[in-house]
Amino acid sequence: MSFKFHGWQVYKDARTFRKEVKQTTKTWPSDEKYILISQTDRAALSVVLAIAEGSNRRTENNKIVFINRALTSLDEVMACFDCALDDVYIDEDKYKYFYNQIENLAKQLRGLENHLKNAIEHPES
Repeated sequence: MSFKFHGWQVYKDARTFRKEVKQTTKTWPSDEKYILISQTDRAALSVVLAIAEGSNRRTENNKIVFINRALTSLDEVMACFDCALDDVYIDEDKYKYFYNQIENLAKQLRGLENHLKNAIEHPES
């Protein structure tokens, strides 16, 4: 059985992103283990899972719902990094790095969302 999302660049990039997030949160204070670390890791994982789950939905509208879930999970990761910066768990350079990664993934997801919307509006294409 093949999984179409395995071929999607956004899925590959989301997996790399999740791994980098997890490596970074491991450096945060242990008293954040069940708070900010857990929330950040789960939100990054949710991006990957939403892309995968949405890929096999039968209609473009249903796929768009999961792309939106991935986008909102990215927003959550960004907010977690805002908090990490505020609490000095990361420096400005690390923050900018993740900001750029999140922005890149969001652009890819919006591009996929637009592609799906176009397929709805022009089904003969």
